[in-house]
Amino acid sequence: MTADPHARLTIIGLGPGDAALLTVEAQAVLAGAREVWLRTARHPAVVALPAGPRYESFDAVYEELPSFEAVYGAIVSRVLALAERPEGAVYAVPGHPLFGEATVRALLERAPAAGIGVRVVAGVSFVDAATAVLGLDPLADGLLVLDALSLGGHRRLLAPERPTLIAQVYDRRAATQAKLALLASYPPEHAVRIVRAGGTAGAHVIDTTLAELDRADRFDHLATLYVPPLPVAEDVRSFEGVRAIVGRLRSPEGGCPWDLEQTHETLKRFLIEEAYEALEALDEGTPRRIAEELGDLLMQVVLHAQVAEDTGEFAIEDVFRSIGEKLVRRHPHVFGETVVAGAGEVVRNWETLKKAERGDQPLLDAVPKTLPALAQAQAVQSRAERNGLVDNEPPRVAEAIASFDAAGTLDALGGLLFAVVALARTRDLDAEEALRLAVRRFRARVADVEGRGAAT
Repeated sequence: MTADPHARLTIIGLGPGDAALLTVEAQAVLAGAREVWLRTARHPAVVALPAGPRYESFDAVYEELPSFEAVYGAIVSRVLALAERPEGAVYAVPGHPLFGEATVRALLERAPAAGIGVRVVAGVSFVDAATAVLGLDPLADGLLVLDALSLGGHRRLLAPERPTLIAQVYDRRAATQAKLALLASYPPEHAVRIVRAGGTAGAHVIDTTLAELDRADRFDHLATLYVPPLPVAEDVRSFEGVRAIVGRLRSPEGGCPWDLEQTHETLKRFLIEEAYEALEALDEGTPRRIAEELGDLLMQVVLHAQVAEDTGEFAIEDVFRSIGEKLVRRHPHVFGETVVAGAGEVVRNWETLKKAERGDQPLLDAVPKTLPALAQAQAVQSRAERNGLVDNEPPRVAEAIASFDAAGTLDALGGLLFAVVALARTRDLDAEEALRLAVRRFRARVADVEGRGAAT
């Protein structure tokens, strides 16, 4: 952040530990100040700060108010009030002011509206201290830096394939919150490391497992958690992990001979099989089996994308971009300014947008000819009706039955089935689903009769 030469508020980073880590600029600003407000005096550098200014802290506010949100709000309001004075204010925080400092973020947001210029004096961060102890290169190792306070309910922040440094694990409660979030992506036995007192002469590392992370009182305001990356074969609970596993299977060096031979053409039948198995699992309604079969279906998508990437056709990111752009484009009532009255208008808008995207392409070309006949019949009828290309008249099932009785031909039977599909649509029923359920019931009855016969 560029320093404001007329700043009335100066924010200083005190570094992660000992005063020896104070920058030369920070030392000069502190030495020249008459008064310095510390977010907290519970910091190793405080006892050796430059003499001269009067040091005050906001530690009492932590005792008076019930939550961090309330504490930080009170501190920010007080600092802004101090900065309104002709002499302005100097505010010092642990570490680097822009690394996980909620009060600094709030001050930078609110100061301009109050007409207060801000100068930020950088400091050594907890990342510098922890990576020095761990021997990590943040850039070369692709280090991910997270805040323990942001992990609750946001497990998508995690990237198990990358080394991760988690700050603000200041007590067992914060450690438990981090642990629960991590367990959504890592196995309980995954090795983790706690860096204690980083940036001080007493810096040391405690090795433990994720399961044991919060079993002992190992945390304070100078504790940082390091989570090593998961090996490819163990990163099975994230999309990137599955993608990496498929990539390994398709690798010319040590991959699977069968996977290496596959093409879009050879994989087609598996895509169809897995789709039907997923439907069967949905009919069965067992959550565990649904998850398993949806996983098998997703596997086919990832494998096709990997084949395409290997041959230079496209990458999985292109698959995401295609559906992401389409969803945004076809939901202007969510991502734009369009106002809709209900679900019916959403469907009409959807069809209008699809028609514009389709251009001169015939309407029914978008319905796959490989769909099962009942599903295909329902799809073409629905699209034609929604686009006003056929009369919306009640299905003449009785006439179709009479025609079939009279002719008894394949065409007459097709007409009857087509009329039954139209009848299903008038009741908002899925003909394909209805027939599948009827077949399922019939199979169950046959199995039951067969079982009783075997028992006699």
